[in-house]
Amino acid sequence: MTAVTRSDDIAVLANPRAGRGRHRGLLPAVLDRLGAGGRPVRLLPATTAGEAEAACHRAIAEGAAALVAAGGDGTVHCALQAVAGGGTPFGVVPAGTGNDFAAGAGVPPDPLGAAEAIAAALRDGRDHPLDLARVTTAEGGVRWFGAVLAAGFDAIVNERANRLPWPRGPRRYDLAILLETARLRSRPYRLVLDGEDRSFEGVLAAVGNCPSYGGGLRICPGADPADGLLDVVVAAPLGRVALARLKPRLRRGTHVTDPLVTTYRAREVRIDTPGIIGYADGERLAPLPLVIGCEPGAVRLLR
Repeated sequence: MTAVTRSDDIAVLANPRAGRGRHRGLLPAVLDRLGAGGRPVRLLPATTAGEAEAACHRAIAEGAAALVAAGGDGTVHCALQAVAGGGTPFGVVPAGTGNDFAAGAGVPPDPLGAAEAIAAALRDGRDHPLDLARVTTAEGGVRWFGAVLAAGFDAIVNERANRLPWPRGPRRYDLAILLETARLRSRPYRLVLDGEDRSFEGVLAAVGNCPSYGGGLRICPGADPADGLLDVVVAAPLGRVALARLKPRLRRGTHVTDPLVTTYRAREVRIDTPGIIGYADGERLAPLPLVIGCEPGAVRLLR
């Protein structure tokens, strides 16, 4: 058996390209604030998502006092795969375009303020247990997410956007929405909530641990990452006009009052429909079917 090296430092996974690079110059100051409590701070080397996850797992195995994700929801998603279900405290410095997990978890929105709060919480031995969603794929793989899993029209848009070579940035998603709206059709969903069949025909299905995705779209406005439950939002068949009318209401979360939208809460969600690849925290996850369970207190958040 190989002995585990105890580093007892603060390991930081940072994405300098998060938020289209607008916080890149803040990273040295963020690292200084994190180290204000007296612990050494170590920046984890990674150039791909796979390398980022591997670096986080190594930092945990080496005994890091805390793991901090400095970036957007994609960076947080990578780090959560290492800290989920373990005892290592976790901090988030929101520096992405979305920051939906950070917002739902009550993290200060200012990156430097968030770094100061992490250092203070670690120094004082104070953390907040929060829920995470544990996803089991059809092949038996396990992934975790903190914010929202999309399994409907929004997931289809993400998949199309990832295949488009042009344009770059947010306009790529605008084009994907336009292309997929023209092909909009409802699908038969097999949905089982805590053993109860809630299958439906529709175009939208989202499972939320936190309220928002996509940079503040409150798809699951009632979701609370500390209540031990997942919020599920589904929509019946919608035409293109009805979908267009519903979209502006997502920012406020008032879409859930529409008679074509139904909300549920459950500890376990089983969902399946043909031809959909689920996206969680904005990241490509796996094709449906998926089993999603709420794991209370799966992460110890520093804030």
